[in-house]
Amino acid sequence: MLWALSPHYAVEFFIIDPERAFLALGSVVLAVTGAEALYADMGHFGRKPIGLSWLFFVLPALILNYMGQGALLFRDGREALVSPFYNLAPESLQLPLVILATMAAVIASQAVISGAFSVTQQAIQLGFIPRLRIEHTSASTAGQIYIPLVNGALMVMVILLVLFFRTSSNLTSAYGIAVTGAMFIDTCLLGVVLFRLWNWPKIAAIPLLAIFFTVDGAYFAANLTKVPAGGWFPLLVGFIIFTFLTTWSKGRQLMIDRMHEAAMPIKVFIGSAASSASRVPGTAVFMTSTADGVPHALLHNLKHNKVLHERVILLTVKIVGQPYWPAHDRAVREELGDGFHRLVLRYGFMEDADVPAALRQVHNCGADFKMMDTSFFLSRQTLLASDKPGMMIWREKLFAWMLRNAESAMEFFRLPTNRVVELGSQVEI
Repeated sequence: MLWALSPHYAVEFFIIDPERAFLALGSVVLAVTGAEALYADMGHFGRKPIGLSWLFFVLPALILNYMGQGALLFRDGREALVSPFYNLAPESLQLPLVILATMAAVIASQAVISGAFSVTQQAIQLGFIPRLRIEHTSASTAGQIYIPLVNGALMVMVILLVLFFRTSSNLTSAYGIAVTGAMFIDTCLLGVVLFRLWNWPKIAAIPLLAIFFTVDGAYFAANLTKVPAGGWFPLLVGFIIFTFLTTWSKGRQLMIDRMHEAAMPIKVFIGSAASSASRVPGTAVFMTSTADGVPHALLHNLKHNKVLHERVILLTVKIVGQPYWPAHDRAVREELGDGFHRLVLRYGFMEDADVPAALRQVHNCGADFKMMDTSFFLSRQTLLASDKPGMMIWREKLFAWMLRNAESAMEFFRLPTNRVVELGSQVEI
């Protein structure tokens, strides 16, 4: 069995029977699945401990396990083919082996769940998913989070998978497509990183990408032959999720554009309203998604309450395309006159947007912020689907449903619940 470590057998297999060798790739790749679950915890433990655990523990353990199964097949032949893994142990150790396999499945599932939480949080920050309730389970580690909706959705999907596919052998086709598809997408993302972020020269990047695309493309293509046998399931789930992501991103941009078209220039508003409206003590923070124009909440507040606070902050929170943003450079302020200030807070997509904590660090916007003297005004939009150019009607209705079920900005930005006022408005897209 030690000869199994030599790669020349794989090359010989492709030379003798290339068609069967290509189809075998769909099963061969399943031997190392689980590595992607290990790396899903990268954000919690870092690159070094996960790399060490893979190279010096997990990979050697996998090799020994499969070499042991191979030796068993050489010895017992068809009798061991029924279940090579469980037949490695004598009858008296079957139950402990089942318990060990169950523990391994639980550990792998925990890695996948935590990875799903991290990816969902980053997608929310980047504007591809509506705001969801995120609970932090650690005061010292930012990556330790819990998202109830994602956890519940995963539970429902796992139950449906078990009820529909019934056996693990029926599930291998779906699993192979999901894993090799993720590997192929990772290779595509590697190309983006090499060319756009690291600025590698083409002469160095293209040969490296060619190796990855050849290997991952072959594995993915081999698993595509399993689409009729269950491989369609992850493709269907991926298509549905992609539809949700693109619908939210496109609808959000259309809504911002519509509101921007109807927004009054801030200089005109200050010149006409600030001099005539009554001013009351305190600070009013108006949350707005765009760093120009007058927020709808400010217009509605002046229309209905007929007053303005002594200090008015037009606050925009921007999520940048990098994991973290320097805390000392988080706030950008613009003086607008007559007690009006425009403030932009920038966060990385792996950070939590804690607005009150950020405001306490702003000292160049008049007096220091005190939460008991500060009121936060939010605008809650009600979306009306229309035949305006932008998206198809069914996608507009889907976006409207997602908007209605999104988490309130009050909780997402950690605003004090007793200092928040929400004002509604209607937007057509």
